[in-house]
Amino acid sequence: MFKGSLVALVTPMREDGSVDEKSLERFVDWQIEQGTNGLIPVGTTGESPTLSHDEHRRVVEITVAVARGRVPVIAGAGSNSTSEAIALTRHAKQIGADAALIVTPYYNKPTQEGLYLHYMAIAEAVDLPIVVYNIPGRSVVDMTVETMARLAKHPNIVGVKDATANLARPLHTRRSCGSGFIQLSGEDHTAISFLAAGGDGCISVSANVAPGLCAEMHAAWQAGNVDEAIAIQDRLVPLHDAMFCETSPGPVKYAASLLGFTSSQCRLPLAPIAQSSRERVRAAMLEVGLLN
Repeated sequence: MFKGSLVALVTPMREDGSVDEKSLERFVDWQIEQGTNGLIPVGTTGESPTLSHDEHRRVVEITVAVARGRVPVIAGAGSNSTSEAIALTRHAKQIGADAALIVTPYYNKPTQEGLYLHYMAIAEAVDLPIVVYNIPGRSVVDMTVETMARLAKHPNIVGVKDATANLARPLHTRRSCGSGFIQLSGEDHTAISFLAAGGDGCISVSANVAPGLCAEMHAAWQAGNVDEAIAIQDRLVPLHDAMFCETSPGPVKYAASLLGFTSSQCRLPLAPIAQSSRERVRAAMLEVGLLN
């Protein structure tokens, strides 16, 4: 259902911090033209914490409309309020998104039973495929494989975006949830290793600015051209490093600005990245061949 190179889209903004809808349309079209296999609007990379609900819904609507079914759209719809997550997931279904990406609730620190009840409430309320987003580094809680296996029994809970960077995790998830449960890496550095452990693809930050290379890497892997896939992975390492030299999406927003798709503006409390970080991002893009 969902595999290959998927992109955690940045939300283009003007210098005043307002959402730049025309640039978003152009950016989504470019991603598809470059071979990206799936689009994820308003995740963390899309600055979902600081978008208003109206802005959030509008970004998803634009992404779905521009995609026109050419590639799947997995709409960010997570919240630490279950009722709010249900409302965002309902909207995603209403406007034609193919699935919803639901992050583990942050700050509340729910127990494993709380996580289970949260996701089950959403899955029961909205008939739309759900991808669990497990990112303990940001949300503090870590969904266990046992809880994931309980959730995987629900027909609407179809997969996970795994940002644990624990390469033993996909092995255990595959054993517990079955080979049909979709596993997508949430860590660019581990994309190929994750595929080798039974994963299906990667929801990538770097694909915002290197969509062609990321897509080629996954296509090579799927075709059995392992050496080619690893060679592309090696080429991308400096970019992955640079994209996380400060809190994401600061560096990738600046990188996208160098390609002319947005300003480097992030909303507070994310500060503009330091000059040294800007130099590192530019140098990495030059090294990878993304800038002349």
